[in-house]
Parts: sequence; structure tokens; C-alpha cells
Amino acid sequence: MTASGKHPGGIAFLLAQLGAHAANRFAERTADLGLAPSEVGLLRMIATQPGRSQRSLAEELGVVASRVTALVDPLERSGLVERRRSTNDRRNYELHLTDRGMQVLGRVREVAMAHEAELCEGLDERQRDELATLLRAVAEHQGLTPGVHPGYRA
Repeated sequence: MTASGKHPGGIAFLLAQLGAHAANRFAERTADLGLAPSEVGLLRMIATQPGRSQRSLAEELGVVASRVTALVDPLERSGLVERRRSTNDRRNYELHLTDRGMQVLGRVREVAMAHEAELCEGLDERQRDELATLLRAVAEHQGLTPGVHPGYRA
């Protein structure tokens, strides 16, 4: 219970409970596409900055470059991502989504929208906006990077 007594179980517990529930449901939905949530996140990050280097992706994720290699390898084997030698620095590889990767990402967006709608179906639009604003403020105060799940560092 919080100091005010208004939130039995505590806000942190509710956030953890909802986070675990949301993560599990999203994993179930993305499994239908043959993807793990971490792979979905990588596809999104590569799509927002086509041609980015594995090194820059590692820096944004806060992991070593070899971790990114291990994360990208299955996406490349599945034909969703391709590595191209950088024309600027031959030591680096640039990451690009393939046509198939773009198609799959389109399906992922549909799944993500349905997932969010399901999670928030008990809220009206004003409440959803307020919740999003409050959660962003908490995340920012905790020093979390928008769009980067801390699970990549595991």
C-alpha cells in the first residue's frame, strides 16, 4: 500500500503486474508471426533508421556489438534483414530491412495496435492519453530510453 493508502498493492506492483501481462500477451501475438518481442524491437529500430551500423544499434541499446550480432543473425537467416558493407567504413555493416522484412513489420504494426487496444479497452480516449503522459513521465524520470526495452541488455 502506498503512503496515502489509496493504492493497495502499490503502484510499482501494478506496473510490474501489467508489464508482465502485457509482455506475455505481446509475446503470444508475435509468436504467431514467428518473432520474439526482441526481434520485433530490432526490426522497428532498423526500419526507423535504414542503413544504420550494427555499432550504432549496439550503442543505442547499451550493449556490446557482439550482442547485436547475435540478435541480428536470426533476422538475417529469416530473410527479414540484410547486412551490407558500409561504403563509408568497410569495417562496419549497415542494416536494412528486406522487402519481406517490411511486409512483416507491417503485420507487426497491426498486431501492436490490436494489442494496445485490448490492454486499454477499459479506458476512454482521455484516460488513455492521460495514462500515456503519466507513464512517459515516470519512464523519463527513471532514465529509460524511449523505444528501447531494457531486456536487450540481458
